[in-house]
Amino acid sequence: MSHQSVLAAQKANHILGCINGSMASRLREGILPLCSALVRPHLESCVQLWSPQHKEDMELLEWVQRRPTKMIRGLEHVSYEDRLRELGLFSLEKRTLWGHLITAFQYQKGAYRKDGDNLFSKACCDRTKNNGFKLREVRFKVDIRQKFFTMVVKHWNGMPREVVEVPSLETFKVRLDGALSNLV
Repeated sequence: MSHQSVLAAQKANHILGCINGSMASRLREGILPLCSALVRPHLESCVQLWSPQHKEDMELLEWVQRRPTKMIRGLEHVSYEDRLRELGLFSLEKRTLWGHLITAFQYQKGAYRKDGDNLFSKACCDRTKNNGFKLREVRFKVDIRQKFFTMVVKHWNGMPREVVEVPSLETFKVRLDGALSNLV
């Protein structure tokens, strides 16, 4: 999986170099859409399946995302977290979690009934502190499951009731954005 991270970072860096060399303007309106359309897909491609397992891999991909945020005029000397907040973006780790939670929501609504049973099952009771749609992890023989999709169960079970008890995916995404933006 580390090799996959290196390849993704190389492709994204190459595209960033092209953007940097061809863009005269350093305004947010020019840089941000290009990076969202051309760079981010390489950093997030198939991340639901191969989520970077090692800290070095995640840092490498996050370093690539730092570059375009520094290219924007006026944000060159601001910390990375403040640049993300100013631009209304999430870190790659948070975007990965965002995608996992959306998949868990779709599972709860019945989209992945056949495949979802292999990953986790619904908890049976509604006597919960945070939300009434708790998930229970399926146990695996090897303890590497924390690096894959089932790590979302801990975050899902900690989500507030008003986030997970919505009827539509669009409403869930809006409320999830609000809940994740509160996390630093």
